[in-house]
Amino acid sequence: MPSTIVHMAFAGLLAAALLGPAFDRRSLAVVLAVVAFPDLDSFVALIVTPGHRTVFHNVWIPVVAAAAIYADTRVRERSILRTRWGDRGVRVAWVAVACYLAAHLGLDLADGVINLFWPVYDQFYALRGSIELSDQRGIVQTFVEFDGLVPSLQGFGTAEEVQITTGVDPGEGTSERLFPIVRAGWQLVILVTGTLVVAARLWSSGADAQS
Repeated sequence: MPSTIVHMAFAGLLAAALLGPAFDRRSLAVVLAVVAFPDLDSFVALIVTPGHRTVFHNVWIPVVAAAAIYADTRVRERSILRTRWGDRGVRVAWVAVACYLAAHLGLDLADGVINLFWPVYDQFYALRGSIELSDQRGIVQTFVEFDGLVPSLQGFGTAEEVQITTGVDPGEGTSERLFPIVRAGWQLVILVTGTLVVAARLWSSGADAQS
């Protein structure tokens, strides 16, 4: 499962691509803070059972945030967001929501499990499988299962059944606390690439501001 640092590195890549002229240290800090936020539910797990990969790892948070931004900027006569921070603030808000969904929930869903629809529906899901082109069967995919005509992701149990250990909550009978940084080659690639791209983008933005 990706560490918070890997999530932030991927978010940095997306921010560098999507923020455009709004990219600077402040907007980057906002995006990275939003993307790091979901992992705070590791501390919730110390108090209640629906904890890590559940409380802040569900799809409803970015959906509600996106709906709020849309209502503020498209429905209201006067946008609070645009009035205070201008079009730049609106862009940063949309990018932050996109990064929350893709850079955090997306990575955890692809390389782990998350309780995607909690609290409406308590079930951990994972996005695992492959897509292949066969000369006999055409395009073959195993990411989504089809039960009749209803597609579904792979389920792995409820919050009561699935225990996810972290450095904050290592689980009963475990004395060592492990805080992951990189646990796979592809994670190292994202970490290094994201860091270099963000550094280059910040340097470029600073050079443009001085010229």
